Amino acid sequence: MRKLLIALLIINCQVSIVNWASADEGMWTLFNLPDAVYHQMQTEGFRLPKSSLYGGLSKCVVNFNGGCTGEVVSPRGLLFTNHHCGFEAIRRHSTVEHDYMIDGFYAKEEKDELRNENLFVAFMREQKDITPMLDSLGINNLNNISKEVLIDSLNEVLTKEAKKVNQSYYVEIDPFYEGNAYYATTYQRYNDVRLVYAPTKSMGKFGGETDNWMWPRQTCDVSVFRIYVDPKTGAPADYSEDNVPMGTDSLSKAQGIVPAYLPVSMNGYKPGDFAMTIGYPGSTERYLSSYGIEEMRNNIFDPMQQVRGVKQKVMKYHMNNSEAVRIKYDSKYARSSNYWKNAIGMIHCIDSLGVIQQKNDYEKEIQKFVGDHSPLNFSKLRNYYKERAEVVRAMTFFQESFGKRSQNELAVRAMKYYNGMEVKGPENKPSKQYLMFEDNSKEWDKALDSEALAVMIQNYRQQISDTTYLPSFYKTIDKDFGGDSYRYACEMYNNSMLMQSGTKLKMKTTKKMERDLGMQFGLSLVETLADIRLVIDSLKDSIDVQERLLCAAKMRMEQEMPHYSDANFTMRLSPGQVGGFTMGNYDSGYYTTASSLCDKIKKADLIDDYKAQPIFSELFSASDYGIYKDKETGTLNLCFLTNNDITGGNSGSPVIDGDGKLIGLAFDGNWESLSADILYDDTLARCICVDIRYVLYLMDRWAHADRLLQELGVK
Repeated sequence: MRKLLIALLIINCQVSIVNWASADEGMWTLFNLPDAVYHQMQTEGFRLPKSSLYGGLSKCVVNFNGGCTGEVVSPRGLLFTNHHCGFEAIRRHSTVEHDYMIDGFYAKEEKDELRNENLFVAFMREQKDITPMLDSLGINNLNNISKEVLIDSLNEVLTKEAKKVNQSYYVEIDPFYEGNAYYATTYQRYNDVRLVYAPTKSMGKFGGETDNWMWPRQTCDVSVFRIYVDPKTGAPADYSEDNVPMGTDSLSKAQGIVPAYLPVSMNGYKPGDFAMTIGYPGSTERYLSSYGIEEMRNNIFDPMQQVRGVKQKVMKYHMNNSEAVRIKYDSKYARSSNYWKNAIGMIHCIDSLGVIQQKNDYEKEIQKFVGDHSPLNFSKLRNYYKERAEVVRAMTFFQESFGKRSQNELAVRAMKYYNGMEVKGPENKPSKQYLMFEDNSKEWDKALDSEALAVMIQNYRQQISDTTYLPSFYKTIDKDFGGDSYRYACEMYNNSMLMQSGTKLKMKTTKKMERDLGMQFGLSLVETLADIRLVIDSLKDSIDVQERLLCAAKMRMEQEMPHYSDANFTMRLSPGQVGGFTMGNYDSGYYTTASSLCDKIKKADLIDDYKAQPIFSELFSASDYGIYKDKETGTLNLCFLTNNDITGGNSGSPVIDGDGKLIGLAFDGNWESLSADILYDDTLARCICVDIRYVLYLMDRWAHADRLLQELGVK
């Protein structure tokens, strides 16, 4: 595959195009992995047969709760993922008296492993190409709405067929290559997933926002869970005290469904050693046009970082003044700040590396290849994006301020009331039916939430230039509250029926409901959102057709090379090697050590994110790290770098050596290459991983988790 690679020289940037085989770019589906990719893996040190991948190592890896990756590491269903992936589960079990975020958690016996409601993992059982089937149904002649209807219908049919094989199976159909192909993936879902171990937040999130997306790192980003199953059948089951760890019951063993697992390796690594990730990368846009990238930069990343920066100040103030509030919002703040910093980094990289211009130059080559009479029309594509620029910007501000991304309880409830809430009551008596919000007061704080909403209302008005997209509730604020968004927000929180959990809200709107400020607020939001979507949707089909044609043209132009599809949270393999990067006179190195952690802890008086309990200074100042010591460096390695091609969703992905053993967990990318989601740079793009020996050392010397270490075959 032809690649656009960037050599960053402090200020100036150059573009070089190299042959695919010289780089490790690529997020490859496993069921149809190109032979050329496998042969490249062999040259880099992968020693297992190709058959060990799809249906082999893939069985060890799970979709963790719809947003991360995890891996089974024992024959008893023990599961590793990142600390930040398990953070919400850890937070939900925490109280002021027993704060597992601050203190960490270890279940000394299996009976102490903690249940987690609404937490699941899913194994990929099969994946296949169904493009011919959908082509025969004329999918590319349909608009997006009709496509969705067709795919949903086919998805339902395929899921019914899968359930005949196993009731816990379900199917998802996803577009690949910008809609030029469609794959159907069969998953098996497990709902009883219990918390087993988590280090303290000071270790699991060491460095906090200061070090997020940065190298060097010392974060022990791991949490441990276990999958439980029905004791009689060995099948997935909802939580029950009678359930047993997956793979332990005799029937499941007899049926041959003992889970595959990744054994941990204590052998370490050195520069150039083979390293592979298998996981669920969420989203990349490497086939996206220069005009699409410009839209992302100006109208998605820029407003996102602006809104989140404002909102996080409010959150941080209240969290710093109350331990109870901090526990409620720690996870929300982490989710918000993670992509706030990512957006800032994306903007920086897009600008400093000249990504838009590079893409534009490459599109000129594609234009020459397809000719002037091709249905691919760059002028039309540019005009479509230009026409919707302001409304996309308004949509981002809207979603960040009032949608699910706002994480604001009143705004979310107000929108949810008008958009498909579950109807309760008897089906045969519509007059008795009602809507109701369950009591979730443990999840949010009134003072923080009301102030945050007021700030969002005020900020949205300041940022939106086109008053067409100002919801009508602003007139109420100006008329009845003298323009004071704080008074308005407090009035809704204090008196709106929306905030009275457990209150039965009638299906038919009453005069009292019409006078309710919260109800008025919600109605004005959904009306404005409908106006915004109307403009965006009117151009979406035209843009999608041109982007699909652009992707197809690129693949035709480079047809002698293998191509991978953009990430879409389906399982992908990324081959690579251990190693750092250089930028100008800077040499990153490829690992960090225990002493570097101690050095940062000494700076805790200046940087709060480096604070840690005294015990950790003692543990990492040890003269003997025992079996966890690295043979190459002679010390305890904490984190290391590879050039695996990852993105969001890969968090928790296993880092696998050439013998199929676990050497670490992927948890981050580096600041210098955040634009890799759009334009991959093999010279700079690096995957930051936590060394499995660091994980085990902490489990041993801090948690004294002997039963887990024995289960893992370490002791």
